[in-house]
Amino acid sequence: MGVYFNPSNESFTQARNSQIYVDKTGLLEYLNKRISTEEKCIALSHARRFGKSHAAGMIDAYYSLGCDSTKLFEDTKIAESSDFKKYMNKYNVIHLDISSFWDFYKDNIVEKIVEYICDEIREVYEDKIDYSKMIHLVLMSVYRISNNPFVIIIDEWDCVIRNSNDKELVHRYLQFLQSMFKSEESKSFLALAYITGILPIKKIQDESALNNFREYTMLDSYPITEYFGFTEDEVRELCEKYDMDFESTKAWYNGYLIDGKHMYNPNSVSMAMDRHKFDSYWKNTSSFASINTFITMNYDGLKDDIMTMLAGGKVRVNTNSFQNDFSTVASKDDALTALIHLGYLGYDADRKTAFIPNYEVATAFEAALQIGEWKDIAKIISRCDELLFATIDKEADKVAEIIEQAHDTYTSVLKYNDENSLSCVLTMAYFTAPAYYDIIREHPAGKGYADFIFKPRANAGWRPAMVVELKYNKSADTAIKQIKEKRYQGALTGYGDKILLVGINYDAEGEDKKHHACVIEEWME
Repeated sequence: MGVYFNPSNESFTQARNSQIYVDKTGLLEYLNKRISTEEKCIALSHARRFGKSHAAGMIDAYYSLGCDSTKLFEDTKIAESSDFKKYMNKYNVIHLDISSFWDFYKDNIVEKIVEYICDEIREVYEDKIDYSKMIHLVLMSVYRISNNPFVIIIDEWDCVIRNSNDKELVHRYLQFLQSMFKSEESKSFLALAYITGILPIKKIQDESALNNFREYTMLDSYPITEYFGFTEDEVRELCEKYDMDFESTKAWYNGYLIDGKHMYNPNSVSMAMDRHKFDSYWKNTSSFASINTFITMNYDGLKDDIMTMLAGGKVRVNTNSFQNDFSTVASKDDALTALIHLGYLGYDADRKTAFIPNYEVATAFEAALQIGEWKDIAKIISRCDELLFATIDKEADKVAEIIEQAHDTYTSVLKYNDENSLSCVLTMAYFTAPAYYDIIREHPAGKGYADFIFKPRANAGWRPAMVVELKYNKSADTAIKQIKEKRYQGALTGYGDKILLVGINYDAEGEDKKHHACVIEEWME
């Protein structure tokens, strides 16, 4: 039992003992079907905190000769498989986390990896193997002696590719991988390969170390999508168990639409359940420098697209031109695709559109906007809470003033000349409201469609429901009158607390350059 060679099941034991554990052992049944086949090499690239390393620890526990995991897998989904015992703890396992080596051995990382593996093999086989040989020959010797093939797991395999500009080092690293996965000897000793990274495999000229891998990405990970992230059903069960509002959880952490499945960030959901509080937990574990890097690139149309998505819209994106390398981003589409792979944008493969997936990620963008040309936008976003409280307190003049400021800020991006554009500005102006409200645009109500319904979530506390109607070149009073005449407040039938009716008008010919007016009334039956 070692750290790198035939590791224990300690990692998965800790996962199973955790207060919040979601069974993802169904992945093992999928992997078992690929043992010693032409589909045995699997490369998974997903955003951070989406369960890649959790799966690696589970794979250790299931396949490694260095432990007995019979009890650990009792009452799991894989235990229901007819082949459950056939593969369990029957393989030599190599498990590497490349990022941990990179932190200490940047210049000689390949040599150190080989040294650590051989040191642990030597503890078992002593002088039965010639450790001066290349690593794939050492593994072949282990296979011949033990008659047990290898399962090789590499976390953060792309760490060297992403972080090094040393072509010779990258070449040596890729040659090392090729010896593990594509040498003649590996055809005999390799039963399964599972590697994880942030980005899909970059095709490097004259290098073919990983061209035999089946790739699963944030764009397309069928049929193993459900094993990386929490599914909607899994989140619903957790909400029931921990007495958390599902709709609020959905607004905060849902939104990754991968192969038609709504996937949730498991780290954030687990933290919310544990703390019993909705918050942006992902930003505490991920670097936001990447958002700053990509949204400040001066590509034509990029700022417009970011603003459209911040306002709740979707934008078309061509993901095919991206070279799977942050250093070669050369267009708006490349920048957006990079953000999709990093988990800062969702992607609808059917419509080929990108979008901001949930409120947690929206707050990440809010933090990232505090720079450069985005400072004016960040400044008005910082007034969103003030706007919400002014609306709740029925301070109509203040509401009109803040929306006026929002209009002036966003007008260069959003083509502002009608109710639809005003609707986009309102979405941005109430940027922080989704933390407490289910906001529905163009909601069927009464005898027509209400422009906005603000329906309080379970975590909204004392905040009232609101019906917002927008007008262009008319009057705020006209908007209020329409809400009442068409009974838009009926969309909140059954809601037993205070309802505010909010009418907002934009007058293109407004006096003294003040174009916005607001009227707020409390609804009384």
